[in-house]
This record gives sequence, C-alpha cells and structure tokens, in this order.
Amino acid sequence: MALVALFGFSVLGFIAARTYQAEPPIPDRVVSPTGELVFTGEDVRAGQEVFLRNGIMQYGSIFGHGAYLGPDFTADYLHRAAADVEQQHRSDHADAHRLTVAEFRANHYDPDSGTLAYSAARTAAHRRLERHYHELFTDAAGGRGLRPAAIVDADDTRRLTAYFAWSAWVAAAQRPGEDYSYTNNWPPEELVDNRPTADAIVWSVLSLIALLAGIGAVMAAFGRWDWLGWHGSERYKLSFRPPDAVALTPSQRATAGFFFVMAAMFLLQAVLGALTQHYRTELGGVFGLRLDYFLPYNIARTWHVQLAIFWVVTSFLAAGIFLAPMIAGHREPRGQHVLTYALLGALAVVVGGSLLGELAGIHGWFGDAWLWFGMQGFEYLDLGRFWQVLLTGGMFFWVAILWRSLRRRLAVEHAANMPWLFFFAALALPAWYAVGLLAHPRASFVVADFWRFIVVHLWVEDFLELFTTVMVAYMFVLLGVVRERVALTVIFVDIVLYSAGGVIGTAHHLYFNGEPAEVLALGAFFSAMEVIPLTLLTAEAWNFLQLGVQQEARSSTPFPHRWAVMFLVAVGFWNFVGAGVFGFLVNLPIVSYYEIGTALTANHAHAAMMGVYGMLAVGFMLFCLRYLVPEERWSDRLARLSFWSLNLGLAWMAFVTLLPLGVLQLHHSVSAGYHAARDLEFITADTNWWIEVLRLPGDLLFILGGVLPLLWLAFQGVRHRGAHQGAGGDSQQLLFTELTPCEPASEETA
Repeated sequence: MALVALFGFSVLGFIAARTYQAEPPIPDRVVSPTGELVFTGEDVRAGQEVFLRNGIMQYGSIFGHGAYLGPDFTADYLHRAAADVEQQHRSDHADAHRLTVAEFRANHYDPDSGTLAYSAARTAAHRRLERHYHELFTDAAGGRGLRPAAIVDADDTRRLTAYFAWSAWVAAAQRPGEDYSYTNNWPPEELVDNRPTADAIVWSVLSLIALLAGIGAVMAAFGRWDWLGWHGSERYKLSFRPPDAVALTPSQRATAGFFFVMAAMFLLQAVLGALTQHYRTELGGVFGLRLDYFLPYNIARTWHVQLAIFWVVTSFLAAGIFLAPMIAGHREPRGQHVLTYALLGALAVVVGGSLLGELAGIHGWFGDAWLWFGMQGFEYLDLGRFWQVLLTGGMFFWVAILWRSLRRRLAVEHAANMPWLFFFAALALPAWYAVGLLAHPRASFVVADFWRFIVVHLWVEDFLELFTTVMVAYMFVLLGVVRERVALTVIFVDIVLYSAGGVIGTAHHLYFNGEPAEVLALGAFFSAMEVIPLTLLTAEAWNFLQLGVQQEARSSTPFPHRWAVMFLVAVGFWNFVGAGVFGFLVNLPIVSYYEIGTALTANHAHAAMMGVYGMLAVGFMLFCLRYLVPEERWSDRLARLSFWSLNLGLAWMAFVTLLPLGVLQLHHSVSAGYHAARDLEFITADTNWWIEVLRLPGDLLFILGGVLPLLWLAFQGVRHRGAHQGAGGDSQQLLFTELTPCEPASEETA
C-alpha cells in the first residue's frame, strides 16, 4: 500500500511541477501594429477577478470549466474573434481562411519584453468584442439566466473581455516548440484549425487498452486467490440487539441535530437543483415569475453545488462522532456532547454565512472584501476564504473530538489496525480540503484550477472514498457481519486500487486548461484505471450481500438496518454506473475534447455525487437514526419510500434527461462546433426543451418521495434523541451477540 501510494503521489507531484513550469504566460502588454495598447496583463488578472466575484463561473465556463447554461467564454470569444478577422480579410484577400489561421496559430509573444503583438484585424475584432460583452453583461432586460444588468461598470467589462481574449489566445497560439496550442488545440474551432491532437487520439486508445488489461488482471487475481474472502462471522449465528436496547452516549444523542440539519440542507439543495434545471426551459425564472432579479441562475447553482458538499459532509461528521464511542469500547470523555453541539453551531454559522455571503458578494456589497466574505467564485470553492478557513478549522475540530473518544483505544493498537485507519482517514479530510486555499483568484487560472481540482477530485473521490470504506467496514464489524481482519483487508485493497488510479487520475480534469501534453497522457491512462476498483467492488458486492442475507436468515432477531444497507447497495450500483461508466465516457480525451462542459459532464457529476456520496450519507443517517428514534416511532415504510424515490428519481434524471441531452449536445459539438453546442439558441431548442420538461416528474419524485420522508425521520431523531435507551455499561453498546457456531452444511445442502 505504501509503495503504491508513494508512486501515485510522486507522479501527482510531477504534474504539479509541470503545471508551474509550463503554464501559459500572461503578457505584460498586448499591442497593435501601431503601438496602441490593446490590454495589459493586469487587465487579464483583474478580469479574472471580475469573472469570479460576479459568479460568472457558475453561469458559463472558461477553458470548459464551470456551469453549463451560459457560453464557454474561451470558445465564444475565439469563434467570434476568428469570424470577425476572417470577414475583414475577405474584402482584400482571396484566401481569408489561411490568413486567419496564420494570425491565430502563430505565437507572437516575446518573453524577453513580455509583449504580445496583435494584428490590426485582431485589434479591431477585440474592440468590437469589448462592446459586445459590455452589452451582454449590462443588459437590463435580463432573460438569459444572469441577474439583469449584472456588470455595469465599463472598466469591469473591458477587463473581463481582456480575460476572455487571453484565454482564446492560449487556446489557439502554438506552444513554443510544438505544433499544438497551450490547451492541446482545445476548443475545436475550424476557423483557426483547432483539431484533436495526436496525443488526444493515441492516449484515448491506450487508455481503453489499459482498462481492459487492468480489469482482466485484477479479476483473474481475485478469482484465483479470493483476497477479500468474506468468511469468518458466517460460521456463527448472530443475534442482533434491538436498537432500543443499545445504550447511547451523550455525544451520540447530540448527532440527531446534525442529521436534521443535513436533511433540511438536502431538501433546499434538491429544490435549487430543480430550479437551475428549469432555467434551461424558462430563462427568466419559473412559470412566469422573474426570479432572475433576486435569485439568478448563477446564485441558485452556487447554492446547489455548495449545499451538496455541506449536507454530505454533515452526515459524515455526525456518523464519525456516532461510531467513535463504539469503536473505542469505553465511556466517552466528559463534555464530549458539549463539543459536539459546538461543532453543530459552527457548522450552521459557516453554511448560513457562506450562502448569504455569496448572495451579497455577487451584488458587490462587500467591496474589496469580496474575496474573504463574498463569492470567491471558483466552482465547488465558491464560498469566501473566511468561510473556507472556518470550515477547514471546523473539520480539524471534529478530528479533535474523535481523538478524545479514541485515544485510549489508539494507545494499545498498532498504527495499521482499523482504529488508527479510521482516525487517519478522518484527519485526511480537513488536511486535503485545506489545499483548496492555494487556489487564489489572483493566480493564473491554470495554477488555480490545478489546486481546485485537488479538492474536487482528490478530496472527494479519494479521501472521502477512503473514509467511506473505513466507515462501512466498521459498521459491519460492529454488527458482527464480518471479522475485523477481513474488513482491514478490504480497506488496504481499496487504498491500493485508488492510489494506483485515482490519485494520478486527477489529471483527467486538466486536459485542456493549459497543461502540457504529458499531463493529458497521464490523466487519460490512469483515469481509465479508476474504473477497475469500481468493477471489482461491484463484483465483490454480490458475495458480500449474499453473506448478509445468510446472516439475517440465521439470526434469531430481526436485522434492524435493512434500509441503511440497501442504500449502501445503491452506492455500489451508482459507483459503477455513475462514477465508472458515465465517468469513463467523458474521461477519454477524444470524447472530452468535444463534450467538456456539456450535459454529459453534468450527467456524470449527478450520478456520481448523489449516487455515491449522497446515498452513502443517507445510509449513514438511517444507520444512526435507527438507534436515536424509538422503535414505535420508527417507520421502515418511510425509509423504503425514500430509498426507491431517491434512486428512481436519480435514474430518471440521468437516463431520461441528462444522458440524452448530453448525447445531442455532443453530436452538435462535433457537427456544428463546440461554441454552437454551448449557445443558448441550441440549449433552448425545441427538442432540448421537451427533454428538459420531461425531467419534472423525476424531480418531484426525488423531492417529495425521497427527501421529505428523510426530513421527518430526522425530526423524530431530534425529538427523541435516543432518550428511550436505558443507562448501562459499555457492554450495552454492542450491536450483536454471537450465539452458537453454525452446523456445517452437508454436501447435498451445499
């Protein structure tokens, strides 16, 4: 495990070094043939700040990264500028296209003087585009999803245009010594001869071969040696303790508040998700109500994305606190519940403060303090840096709470045993989230985006995955379903497999944002490897579930966690479909070249985030609430309703709306051009409009049948908070008792 992890992070370190070494330059000045100053490097940096503090990354995108309603401004500027320049050349030259390509592909940047030379035609096109973007962002009529008159300052729109112009130059100008641009020829644009590079095609093929070979090798190895070996506890007949008979500590009772807050955030997040999708059918608002004046698309989507992270993390924090006393096996330290309530209060401050700060920041109410208290503006890291620091500190405070519970147990355990792995996995969450502080609005977008994706990918898909594995393994150890040694093996195998693919696979986000070609190659090859553990764990899940069925059949008492386990089963399905199949679909460089920032990206994101981490969060919640809610108040019917509604609603969202929309958008991108596939005219076309409308039943099922029952169960948890459990010794925290060894099966029975 250590060797594989060392290899993975060493390669990631190499990618970080190449990010700084090979980032596209920001010229000090851009000048016309007459010496006229077109824009400066400071204009570009200030334009990036305008882009971020106004939440434009949650409306459109830059280098393909951001939201999906507005245009990709890199592609939009490049297409408009190239069309303008070609039109100018048509009046004087027969071969206007060749001249246009030469102007955009040639790299006229002088690194010694820091000067980029523009042609007269390109200068004239830029001036016209300054007027175009000024009119776009100052439009008081609205009706495009953005707040009407979103950016009215002429200097701000001029700097914003300079930022778009720099990104378009990076996308078309050839990297020194190479025959492709800084962005590996992205976006596809026939007017400047931007086409897929050899690297994009070759590494797409090689990644497919790596996937097939890797799956074959791993499945053969596990089939031959049965490494995981779900055996041990199946030799015993278990008696599951009734939840009412399991004693809870004060800190465990305090987690009820976390789950209620989590369910409330989940409800708000789901409603905002339905609203953002409705904006694609009615750009001004909902059913004639002009919501874009006070809740424009970019604010609704910012809150939708941020709340998704908040409510999932809230469940993980609560579940960690709930399991810690059971892992420790002794009475918890005095005052632990006070610290737990303090953490809940801090969480409420961060969530409420950051959401209101984003709304205020986008209106400019914080002035120069926007970066700290308003809209920081990076997708997934939209919250102000003050709230980001507080959230990081809160997670470290959570780790300290866990340490107080576990320290006596840790003192007598080997550092490679499950209690220490539980603690290390918890510690990794705030440590790696803090890396997001390196993404600064004044940094080059390429550098800032690298650190942003450390959070988006490495923190979510690797370290949350690790903590999830440890948590699920411990839950089943505590329930007596598997032996601790088997669970420990699963954790180490998980770390090895994800370190082999997931760590380096972070680079699949970085194909076309200004990274060198070797980053594309590494990202393509190793992101294919990410599908291998998903395939393996999906196959092993059947053996695991069969074991659980056998245990429940042998038990003399009912199994109390049927629906919590069913949510974990759903995680296995969505892990393979959402993260594996849909993820691999968009991760091939040749596919990503045409589809990045389209509905296929959204399809993968929703199926993976909600299908994996959302279902996990709900599963953890139901596991804990089963002990917090009295038996007579508990409803398996509501849990069952929530399970089927959430899964069917998510499937409806993916297969009825996002997947077909993404395929149509991909086809249009290949046939008509990427800029056309991201244009509002195509997004709101009749066929797309009807597909969007068809999503409504799935959204209603998801919200009404899926989220509302969870909110009611969480309310019951807050109302009762485990007060029905009698006081008792530590032994009453055991979730099962082993009765007698099972009779060996006869050959005929077997």
